[in-house]
Amino acid sequence: MQQQHKDLLHLFGEHIKRLRLKKKMSLNEFAFKSLLLTSATQSRIENGLVDLKFSTLVKIANAMNISPSELLEGFDFKFKL
Repeated sequence: MQQQHKDLLHLFGEHIKRLRLKKKMSLNEFAFKSLLLTSATQSRIENGLVDLKFSTLVKIANAMNISPSELLEGFDFKFKL
């Protein structure tokens, strides 16, 4: 995986974590109750170690009670594949 790709995943994972913390949700609460993921998987997402599928992105947005576009709002996606 290219370094730029890794950097983008890391930044987006941090973005997801900030949003989760803003909602005052623990990692376990968010993963188990909201997403039906393991806390280890959610942690890997937030640490930028997982390249998300679109369906996972939608699940994360739904778990935060926001739209996928709101989840992506304000995030800089200047990235070259």
